[in-house]
Amino acid sequence: MIDTTSSASFSSAPMPTTAALPLLYSFRRCPYAMRARLAIAETGLQVELREIVLRDKAPEFLATSPSATVPCLLTRDGEVMDESLDIMLWALRQRDPSGWLSPELGSLDEMLALITEVDGPFKRHLDRFKYDTRYPEANASVEREAAAVFLRGINERLAISPWLFGNRASLADYAFLPFLRQFANVDRAWFDSEPWPQLIGLLQAFETSARFGSIMTKYAKWQADDAVVVFPEPS
Repeated sequence: MIDTTSSASFSSAPMPTTAALPLLYSFRRCPYAMRARLAIAETGLQVELREIVLRDKAPEFLATSPSATVPCLLTRDGEVMDESLDIMLWALRQRDPSGWLSPELGSLDEMLALITEVDGPFKRHLDRFKYDTRYPEANASVEREAAAVFLRGINERLAISPWLFGNRASLADYAFLPFLRQFANVDRAWFDSEPWPQLIGLLQAFETSARFGSIMTKYAKWQADDAVVVFPEPS
């Protein structure tokens, strides 16, 4: 199970670490892990990345993550964070070179409120649309339409400005985009046929960007005797 909330979640018993870098347990295709990697890459901070296979989780990961979900960050001083939004904020509060926490329009609180909608109702409908066989009570068409109502509102917002909170990207955009991609890829032909050109354009720009490419490198499943993988890769 991948983490499904954005509220703070820290282990009650911090674990000591002697690692030279913070440790990030990640899974390449997980949208929660994507948003964490996006923020870390933006800041210029570096972590030791350990790629997890969800069907065969490493015991070291299970001993670290209270919820056994990705992403999970173990800081140098032993604090554990296993919520993706907490990891984004942890990174950006150390370095925020492009002002992701200070949007051109609106405030951090307003961004967090929008992200709560993404991580709550929108993600609930997305899961029941994409994985309808896992939810006997779900009707995929109904769930898709419920998610689409939210996305139409986002499209109207993007018609006013190219990003969610103005003319430049912010925390809200990169917290949202991995989930927009996940939704679109359930039925890409249908998504691209809908009358939401701003959403389609934003997603296409994201998927073809160097920023997205830089966080989607394929890594082998991490094992305890592997060499350290530094993320982002040193330039």
